Amino acid sequence: MNDRPSDARFPREFSVTQTHAFHQVDVFSSQLFKGNPLAVVCDADDLSDAQMAAFANWTNLSETTFLLKPTVDGADYRVRIFTPVGELPFAGHPTLGSCHVWLAHHGKTGMEDVVQECGAGLVRIRISDGRPAFAAPPLRKSGTVDAATLATVAAALGVASSAIVDANWTDNGPGWLSLLLKTRADVLNIRPDYAALGHFQVGVVAPCTHEDGVETDFELRAFCDNCEDPVTGSLNAGVAQWLMDKGVAPQRYVASQGTVLGRAGRVYVEKLDDDIWIAGEVTGVIEGSVVI
Repeated sequence: MNDRPSDARFPREFSVTQTHAFHQVDVFSSQLFKGNPLAVVCDADDLSDAQMAAFANWTNLSETTFLLKPTVDGADYRVRIFTPVGELPFAGHPTLGSCHVWLAHHGKTGMEDVVQECGAGLVRIRISDGRPAFAAPPLRKSGTVDAATLATVAAALGVASSAIVDANWTDNGPGWLSLLLKTRADVLNIRPDYAALGHFQVGVVAPCTHEDGVETDFELRAFCDNCEDPVTGSLNAGVAQWLMDKGVAPQRYVASQGTVLGRAGRVYVEKLDDDIWIAGEVTGVIEGSVVI
């Protein structure tokens, strides 16, 4: 951390200042190393934007989060979520992983509901069947995808128009555009051209059948920032809102993700009253301290 980044994203100079508790957790899988890893830095109120961005760039994980004191009434903690190249207002696996670490770091296990403050506002989290679950935030953008955009995305993914059942914006922060395909095989056979995909953040989903031989109801993949994300809570939340509204998905189901990457992601989705809850396992992997 003594080398100053030369990238334009990190314009300010900074020096080593404090030691922080640090955790790395695996989210959305009961099998260790088969979910989506997350780095979490605790008590990060003293860190600047540049320090957070530089550390997230260095971890090179899909997301790194920083736990801070809340700034609004009703929140238990505040989180800032960084990818290696920028900050997100909301993301799913960082929400569950950050809450897990916050509860452990503060020795709190009996709380029914936790309220997280983030760039997308307040997000409620609770324990559901032994797993942390977040209430899906409202979509920032929804509705049908225009023909030109759909054609561009389908070509970049190598998906034939005959395999596409429907398409919709499912953006709850990261910018998701989602495609509903006919079969699980259609999802698994995608080989994306990231240069052609450009700035689009795309999720694909298809129902699983008995013939697929898996004990899940839907298969998903997520393509963003020139890579495939192993297991994606925000995408699953947006897709659940879309597919339940269409009557395609039941009020309770399990989705698998990360299959092509050798992961075993499992996302547990349930609608209770007006809320859709997105749940998954969180397992601690690394615990220690970091100097930033």
